[in-house]
Amino acid sequence: MAGSTIDHMIAMTVFIGALLIFISLFNQTIQTAVLYQRNRAVATKCSDLLDNMLLNPGIPANWSRMESLQLEGFGLQDPEFTQYRLSPFSLMRLQSSIGEPVYYRGTNQWYSNTTMGFGDFLLVSSAKALNYSYVAKLLGINNTYGFQLSISPIVMVSIRETHAGNPLTLTISVTGKGFPLSNSVVSYCFFTVVEKGDQSSPSYNVKFGTVYTDNTGVAVLNFEDVGATKSYALIVYAHLSGLVGVGYHQRVSADKRYVIPLVESFEDKRVILAHSYDVHYFGPPESAVFFNATFVLLSEDFTLREMPMENSTGKIGKVNYGKGEKFEYANITIPTYNPGILVVTYQSNNEYGVILMPWGISAMAFPVVFGEDPSGKEWVATDIRQVLVGNVAYQVKLALWSLEGYGVMG
Repeated sequence: MAGSTIDHMIAMTVFIGALLIFISLFNQTIQTAVLYQRNRAVATKCSDLLDNMLLNPGIPANWSRMESLQLEGFGLQDPEFTQYRLSPFSLMRLQSSIGEPVYYRGTNQWYSNTTMGFGDFLLVSSAKALNYSYVAKLLGINNTYGFQLSISPIVMVSIRETHAGNPLTLTISVTGKGFPLSNSVVSYCFFTVVEKGDQSSPSYNVKFGTVYTDNTGVAVLNFEDVGATKSYALIVYAHLSGLVGVGYHQRVSADKRYVIPLVESFEDKRVILAHSYDVHYFGPPESAVFFNATFVLLSEDFTLREMPMENSTGKIGKVNYGKGEKFEYANITIPTYNPGILVVTYQSNNEYGVILMPWGISAMAFPVVFGEDPSGKEWVATDIRQVLVGNVAYQVKLALWSLEGYGVMG
């Protein structure tokens, strides 16, 4: 009798243990299936959301050129085109995640920072830029999904100085995604600063031309009578079979006292030029900076053209370092809504340089990163598209993740 009872107890224990193991395995399988469905839903949402951003211009359609940012719908498509063509000005108005915001005490404002290095600035008033939380709300995904939108050029154009002067030799390399663009057409615009030797706005000489890359995607430019200390800027556009890329390179002798362009108004096409000491104080000596500004744009035949600008010299050809409550900056009006490049030559204490700023993100093929960092997120869905921004080829990548914080329980 006792032996039979013990046998029943052992059998029952084994049965209950097996049942618990089965339930645990079954529960984990169910959770894995549910997690797979949720991840698949996030991936589907990522694709739909990306197309929604790229295939509609937003409401109102011309919001990128308006002073007010009271939107009813968010979109990045260029309202003058269809398909995957994005507005270069809508992209300028996204709060950048690339650089730290910059404060300018002359206007008491913060500026979204997409600067690519010294002399290549894009600083947009944060009051005129869309922030992440507002866009998430417009998209209807706030508190549900997090995202990061990355837009980067497909064609890379690099320029390096291979001989300092007399002649100045610059080597241009044009590559796509892992391969050179051989026999591509390279249109260039070459600025040299004319050194006057006095405290006044510097003039400049500009030269336009066209060359072709060889079988390795390389082209070489030689400029006679350009000394090893001469300040200059080179802007090039490379194009082949519908692919367009942009490259630029500067050499300056003044990298402490210079002017910094700040985009103040898209509706008025107004940019202000501020003294670098009012943004980044480098210490003495403190002196005024004299400047001369011009604007170049890319024509339909992919050549660069200079456009005249009002108020670029004369009375507003100088900016002073602010003292106490007083700050002096210059106002400049861009002459067009067509994408182009603001070129500012400057001098201070007989040191010279050139500053570039894109008007329309594509003019200098600046990348755009908007949103939160996906690093450390449990599961992130991504999707990509190939687009055109002002005729420049870009790749758009959207990273999306759920904010629910789910996982498989063991």
